[in-house]
Amino acid sequence: MNPTPANTTVFIVLLLAVVLAVVVWLIVQRTRSLRLKRRFGPEYDLTVSEFHSRAKAESELMKREDRVARLKIVPLTPTDAARFSQAWNELQSRFIDNPKGVVAQADQLVRELMEERGYPMGDFESRAADISVDHPGVVATYRVAQAIAISDARGEADTEELRKAVIYYRTLFDELLGVAHDRVPSLPPVRRVPVHS
Repeated sequence: MNPTPANTTVFIVLLLAVVLAVVVWLIVQRTRSLRLKRRFGPEYDLTVSEFHSRAKAESELMKREDRVARLKIVPLTPTDAARFSQAWNELQSRFIDNPKGVVAQADQLVRELMEERGYPMGDFESRAADISVDHPGVVATYRVAQAIAISDARGEADTEELRKAVIYYRTLFDELLGVAHDRVPSLPPVRRVPVHS
């Protein structure tokens, strides 16, 4: 049976429609990937590495965005901002006398600030995931600080590591407080550490 010109035309139109749909789908996927890479920065690559799939990682990052969009994240009042700043300054001044105790206190103060802003206080990975949406540039420092705090709790962190943890907690603290800083401290490569909140 020979195809008629009408059948050939229909086939070509359908083929072009399929090709066009595939091209549009690829453009949408590429645009989404670029948007997520820009928004999450190194957290994007870490999540892709963790999920071993770009599609699964992007799905996870979009779920984070949706979850955080439903939260009621609020700015601090000037009074609260001053109170938290004062608490941090007092904490930092105690570092010389008691570096080990200060790291645990820095972690607690960051949690209190997160809670005051409206972040839920789930396990560490949930907190880090929530922070990664609006503060992707500092979530890596938060993970490193937390890993050092865990090492400290086991008695395995030295004073230099404790100093770095306080600096890294301060980086997140400043972001949450709304304090501008020029750059995030450089970090070793980030990997997720199993954490028990």
